[in-house]
Amino acid sequence: MSRSRRSFSPDLLDKLRAMTPQETLDSLGIYWKRDPDFVPVKNARTVRLYVSIDGGVIELLATGPKWYDTRMDKGGGGAIDLAMHLFRLDFVQAVKRLSDTVSV
Repeated sequence: MSRSRRSFSPDLLDKLRAMTPQETLDSLGIYWKRDPDFVPVKNARTVRLYVSIDGGVIELLATGPKWYDTRMDKGGGGAIDLAMHLFRLDFVQAVKRLSDTVSV
């Protein structure tokens, strides 16, 4: 029995991997706020974001598409990794959820 496999377009995956955490959170409709008092240590482009999700707050450090959850000691890059982390999704579920929110 052969199972047909569908794959996601390379353009969609490239776009999702290049998205910043801020763009990802906006596209998913998740409330977030930038910490205006945060002073980065290593990279001047790094920002601290407070993300409200499931009745709690997650603290993320973000530099370009890369992000780091300071409380969970876990990081990644791009929208797919962030959606997987925030919603405890696998890769396919995360891409499907994100593909409904972005245009390629």
